[in-house]
Amino acid sequence: MPHDQYPDSLIRSVLEDVKTVAVIGASANPVRPSYFVQKYMIDKGYTVYPVNPGQAGKTILDRPCFASLSEVPDPIDMVDIFRASDAVPGIVDEALRLTPLPGVIWMQLGVVHEEAAARAEAAGLRVIMNRCPKIEYGRLSGEIGWTGVNSRTISSKRPVLRSGFQHRGLRR
Repeated sequence: MPHDQYPDSLIRSVLEDVKTVAVIGASANPVRPSYFVQKYMIDKGYTVYPVNPGQAGKTILDRPCFASLSEVPDPIDMVDIFRASDAVPGIVDEALRLTPLPGVIWMQLGVVHEEAAARAEAAGLRVIMNRCPKIEYGRLSGEIGWTGVNSRTISSKRPVLRSGFQHRGLRR
């Protein structure tokens, strides 16, 4: 699959199908993008497992942090990679050793590795590169439009107030 553009239907199906996300390169620092992406995804109802060997045994956003994917105790639907592109092959190899296999490898903004993507796709995984699930979720749900950003999504669906924030998400 070409990885320079993705149809909205693919991104939407991934974000709707996924329930559990392992965030590789998770940070406990609240100003880091991996921290606020984790928080956003938790707020949207995903089960998030932070993975960072330097934080293993600690908690991030009240969730235990693991040293590696293989230590996560539950099946993982999506591996979200917040690491440099040269770290991707090893992460994909580790993901391909999991049973059951995750359904998605998601590489964050600026993270691209065509060879690792081809290996993951050959094993039946969906791969998204150089995208952020937080941004894509907000864009597809129309929530990002609340700040004046053109989301290319028009909806008459009313937002719901949940735990102090408005929500008009893809997930129920």
